[in-house]
Amino acid sequence: MLLDRGIISQSQLDKGLEVQKAKGGLIGEILVDLGFVKEDDIAQALTAQYGFPYLPLGNYDVDTDITNIIPGRVARQYLLVPIDKIGNNLTLAMSNPLNIQAIEDVELLSGCSVQTFVSTSSDVKKAIEKYYKDKD
Repeated sequence: MLLDRGIISQSQLDKGLEVQKAKGGLIGEILVDLGFVKEDDIAQALTAQYGFPYLPLGNYDVDTDITNIIPGRVARQYLLVPIDKIGNNLTLAMSNPLNIQAIEDVELLSGCSVQTFVSTSSDVKKAIEKYYKDKD
C-alpha cells in the first residue's frame, strides 16, 4: 500500500524486507527505523488497508480510572492504552491493531469486548509514560 501510494520506492521496500528477514519485526516499524516513512504514514496505511480508525493521542486525555483496567506491564508489552469504556466495551489505542494475542489478553483481563484504534508507536509510548508512570 505504501508503494502504491508513492510513499516508498520498490528499493526501499526491498531493503525493509531484507532487514525484516534478517532481524524479524514488523515491516512498518522497520521502514520507520530506516527513515523511509513516518509513523503517521504507517498508521494511516493500517487505517486504509484494514479499516481501523486512526486516533492521534497527542491531545487526547484519558480518564485515569480507565487505565486501571489494564496493568501497566500489559500496556507496555503490547504497546496499547485503554482510552474509553462504555458498558462492556473497552476501546484501545494500539500501534499494532493486528495483534490478536494482545486483544485476546486484554479481553480476558478486562472481561470486556475490545474495539481498537490505530495510533503511532511514539504516541502510545508517550501515553503509557503519562498514564502508567506511577503504576507497576
